[in-house]
Amino acid sequence: MTSNAIRGIRRKKSSLSEVKVAVVGAPGVGKSALTVRFLTRRYIGEYDHQAETRYKHEVLVDGEPVLFEILDTCPKGEDELPSNETLNWADGCLLVYAITDRRSFNYIRRAKQILSDMPLVLVGNKGDMVHLRQVSTEEGEILAKDYECWFQEVAAAEQVQQVGEVFHELCREVLNARRKNKQSLLDRMLGNKATTVRTYARGKSDSSLPKD
Repeated sequence: MTSNAIRGIRRKKSSLSEVKVAVVGAPGVGKSALTVRFLTRRYIGEYDHQAETRYKHEVLVDGEPVLFEILDTCPKGEDELPSNETLNWADGCLLVYAITDRRSFNYIRRAKQILSDMPLVLVGNKGDMVHLRQVSTEEGEILAKDYECWFQEVAAAEQVQQVGEVFHELCREVLNARRKNKQSLLDRMLGNKATTVRTYARGKSDSSLPKD
């Protein structure tokens, strides 16, 4: 391998973005099915885990390498909302409900009340089970508009590309938020610097005034 190729690999690794995603939702909505579908492209019909599970997965998003760290949350019941530790850890949240379960939709409503100002994507899972639908597409759209976030109905049992896209979209939201925060910080720093310069210039001008 040439030295130029080695430097190219090093540059690529150094530019790797890391995004921490918490998959949040009531028990039984298919959080694990969505996560594993994204990680492996395979579908698992039944997945009964008793504790939170973390995964790492590197993938290209819009042609750029991204290292996902995904936390598959595991509430013990519908009254257990995400912990502060989870919310402080995550860069963004994938909010998942099942279109066949009205209670899971209400769980997302309650969970949103404790979420800080972070990037969100709302997902209505089990879109292949329309004959059992309890939550309309319009309700999901209205909730997403209220949360000011991206929304999509998917079917983890049947779809691969669509499931991947919801994770990719949340990644884009996280990276956009980071860029905005950096720009805001830069603007504040430049503003403070300008204030300092103006203050110094004014002080210099004052010192040149004739003394009584």
